[in-house]
Amino acid sequence: MPSMAQSPNFFDAAIVLGSPPRPDGTPSAAQRRRVRTAIVLAQSGRVGHLLMTGGPVVHPVPEAVTMGELAIEHGLAAERLVIEDRAVNTIDNARLSAEIVATRGWRRLALVTDAYHLPRALYVFRRAGLGVVGVPAWREGTPRPDWALAWLREAVALPWTVLRVEARRLR
Repeated sequence: MPSMAQSPNFFDAAIVLGSPPRPDGTPSAAQRRRVRTAIVLAQSGRVGHLLMTGGPVVHPVPEAVTMGELAIEHGLAAERLVIEDRAVNTIDNARLSAEIVATRGWRRLALVTDAYHLPRALYVFRRAGLGVVGVPAWREGTPRPDWALAWLREAVALPWTVLRVEARRLR
């Protein structure tokens, strides 16, 4: 019988993308959704480590640090947590995460973010050479108007991101 680490449903790590916190620095709803989804993966034995990625974009405390603290509060063992605290956008998330992934020798990776962000994030991470499987953050309740705005923002951001990634030759 194969071990959990050999199972096709096991990931060496889940890369959890940052999102801005509330103005007072406490975790935002998006951060909570993304961390909660990653914690479920970790606690179910499907993920070995969580790699939180996100720098100090709109608050002096890096997004990844806020999310890492939230993960530990929800029972994740500190040795299963890796923090990347310099990324200021999705391209940085991929580039800086790729360095950590290579150093750690991780092969099977999940990518956790909100559903509206997932298509663009998957494109960027795959162009950075990471074979990620997308996992949309679990969302409670009915969509609010801001959810439609988020999808619209991503529709505009995707072509701009493609131009930036291809110009940088990310991989």
